[in-house]
This record gives sequence, C-alpha cells and structure tokens, in this order.
Amino acid sequence: MTRRAAVFGTGSALPARRVSNAELAETVDTSDDWIVERTGIRFRHIASPSETTSTLATEAARKALDAAGMEASQIDLIILATATPDQTFPASATKVQTALGIDDCVAFDVQAVCSGFLYAVSVAESMIRAGSATNALVIGAETFSRILDWEDRNTCVLFGDGAGAIVLGADESGRGVLAAKLHADGRHNDLLYVDGGPSTTGTVGKLRMKGREVFRHAVTNLASVLGEVMDMAGLTADDIDWMVPHQANARILDATARKLGLPAEKVVVTVDQHANTSAASVPLALDVAVRDGRIKKNDIVVLEAMGGGFTWGAAVLRW
Repeated sequence: MTRRAAVFGTGSALPARRVSNAELAETVDTSDDWIVERTGIRFRHIASPSETTSTLATEAARKALDAAGMEASQIDLIILATATPDQTFPASATKVQTALGIDDCVAFDVQAVCSGFLYAVSVAESMIRAGSATNALVIGAETFSRILDWEDRNTCVLFGDGAGAIVLGADESGRGVLAAKLHADGRHNDLLYVDGGPSTTGTVGKLRMKGREVFRHAVTNLASVLGEVMDMAGLTADDIDWMVPHQANARILDATARKLGLPAEKVVVTVDQHANTSAASVPLALDVAVRDGRIKKNDIVVLEAMGGGFTWGAAVLRW
C-alpha cells in the first residue's frame, strides 16, 4: 500500500476576548454595516498580553492530540506556521515542544503568511511519505493584532488572532493527502506586507495592504491552484465534498467557489466569527467543520490559501 500522511485529529484555540464590529466601531472610524458588507466579518478574537502565538498553538496542539487519541511523546515532528512568532528566534515551535513535554523531536517554524499552513502541511506530508517522520503536529497560529495599525480602518477590521492544529501521521489505508501544490511570486511584495523587520528597520512594523489588487490576485490564483491539485489527484470539482478555504473575505470565498462551479453549501465559512487569522484560518475552519460533523470519513476535502508575498497553495485530502 502507498504510505500517505493522514489527519488523525484536529484542534483549535481562540483568545478569550471576542470583539464585535460594534465594539470595534467605538475606537475605529467604521461601522458594523460597513465591515459586514465588504468582508462578511462580524467578530474577531484579540489576544491578551498573556496570550501569545505559542500559547495558542500549544492549546490547539493539545486538543488535536486528544482528538487523535495520541500522547505528545508519539510526535516526532512539529511545524508551526506563523508570521507573528513570540520571538525573532528561537522558533516558536520549540516553545510548543517544551510546553508539551517533548524532550526531542524536529521542531521549526515556516513563514508564508496566510499560506503558511498549506506550506507546513506540504513539508510535513513530504517528510512522512519519505519516512523521515511518522507523526507530526502541523500548526497555524497568529497574533496579528500585534502588527495592526489600529488607525487604519481598511486593515485593522479584517484580522483576528487564533490557532489551529492537526495531527498528521503515516497511513496506508488510502486516506490522507492525495496532492499538494505551492506557489510564490515575490514581485507583488508591495501589495501586502509589513513595513518593518530586524534587518531593515529594527522594528516589528505594521501591516499594509492594497485590498483591491490583493482581491484580484487571490481569486485568480486560488482558482488556478485548486484546478492543479484536483488534476494531480485525478479528481474533478464534482468530487469535492468540502472546500476549506483561507478565511480572508467572504467575497473572495464566493468568487473562488463560483470559478470552480462549487455550490456555496460545500464551502466551510468561519470568517464571520474569526475574521482573517492568517496561517491559523484554514486549520481553525477545518476543526470547526470536523467537530460539528460536517466532514466525515472518506470525504474529499480541499484546503487552499493565499497570502503576502504572494504565496499560495492548495491540498486535497481523503478524510
């Protein structure tokens, strides 16, 4: 049988503070109607000073391990996708490793912004398929509230904090990752970026975005890469049971589904409750759909995301 990487458990974590559009409008020049009409977002969670990327990642990882019925000691690989690590170094994945009580395993961060979880899944899947890992924690976690300009109503209303995780393990039953495809095009740096960094300004910086241009690239790139992975897996849009997209904007989700000819009821949508949580958004939405019973054994599930860079990617799994 073919050795694949299959999902054995999912988990997620959200900061305690839940912020509505109405509450946000008390300090930002915006309104609930304006945000909902343009983005579909109604709520987001904002991390307290004691809630960090690594603490949220650890909570999500523990829940994924519980769902998988596994002990932390069985994990030999941790990949944490984040653009908002606790520190410049070491990798926040090593903080998760320590918090889980794992003495020794491979642990590192990947940074591809909103596509980070897809990048992490692809790397973990390759290592498992090659036999260099058996059980992996793949996590997307962000505290984007730390890098937002709260005076820029065009960006600060879009993002939230959170974490999602999966346990990915070796499997020969036919389940698992059937295909994955990643892309990047650095020519578009100035459309979505943070205006700081250790080697340039010496500061963390704030998020900057040209929304119209990002929207246009997102719909085109996501529809294209979804077509690629479906072709690689020998499947068509009719075979998809669920699409779990990056939760950036309800309009992008709708437009991408239309391009694929995918019914809206097959798209998992959580952007209204979580806003854009960057690398955490796909695993957060995945965990919601698994726990509420929508995603079932043998379902064909497609994951996709695009983020700053630009980076984008997709994966198709048999659940």
